[in-house]
Amino acid sequence: MKEWQGISEFVAVAEQHSFTEAARQLDCSVAQVSRNVAALEQRLGLKLLFRSTRSVTLTKEGELYLQHCRHLVHSLGEANQAVTELSSSPRGRLRITAPVYYGEHRIAPLLHQFLLQYPELELQFQLSNQRLDLIQGSFDLAIRLGQLEDSSLMARRLADRRLFLVAAPSYLAEHGRPQQLADLNQHQCLPGTLDHWRFQEQGKAVTVRPRGRVQCNSGLALLDAAQRGLGLVQLPDYYVQQPLAQGDLVELLTDYRPQAEGIWALYPKNRHLTAKVQLVIDYIQQQLSD
Repeated sequence: MKEWQGISEFVAVAEQHSFTEAARQLDCSVAQVSRNVAALEQRLGLKLLFRSTRSVTLTKEGELYLQHCRHLVHSLGEANQAVTELSSSPRGRLRITAPVYYGEHRIAPLLHQFLLQYPELELQFQLSNQRLDLIQGSFDLAIRLGQLEDSSLMARRLADRRLFLVAAPSYLAEHGRPQQLADLNQHQCLPGTLDHWRFQEQGKAVTVRPRGRVQCNSGLALLDAAQRGLGLVQLPDYYVQQPLAQGDLVELLTDYRPQAEGIWALYPKNRHLTAKVQLVIDYIQQQLSD
């Protein structure tokens, strides 16, 4: 279509600030890039670029036009990549972020096994307990836990996690076992990053502010403190399953256990979900459900 002529060339020149670099990126001649950009400017009746022997800069109109055209060109490239991937083995880079502990213990082994199946894929896996910006960080996918806050992202629920209130038998032998939520005020609690614990009472979600001698932003450190008898702690199932099974910890207030929370795959709304990203999401979901 004539309306598309010169748009790819204009975006490349605007991003590279050079006709020569744009031609190299598009694998064509400088003359072709210059000709198509000039045709675009003539068609619009506007000057988009200031040209000099040393640099290329955008006019005011060019800056506005670039904002609208950049995502069109990038989306077209992603669409071409997506249909190409349908008929070939997935390849290229996957950039994924996940929380540190869950990423190390659950997601990393799955991704490593996934890479063995698709040797032409490359993985950049960034572990962080901070909610990194997916668009600014050029991430294809984020694994998030619990309650979602960012509505600007697309979300797919991969699995569930449950929160358990636990304590060591040695602590309970000395301090007794809480029977209701109000009893927590009489116990040493081990709060984490959040200033509240979540429960469910008579079908309604309730919160309690735990208080105690130890507070830490590491689930592993809190788990160790609980196992040594320093107090009660509320942690997700993947921290406490083994200690519970071995008898090192005891679950408390089972009637007040909160509803299951989600384990999510998140990706930007304005980014086309390529075949390789769809494939890795499907794989992680299947493995977590197993």
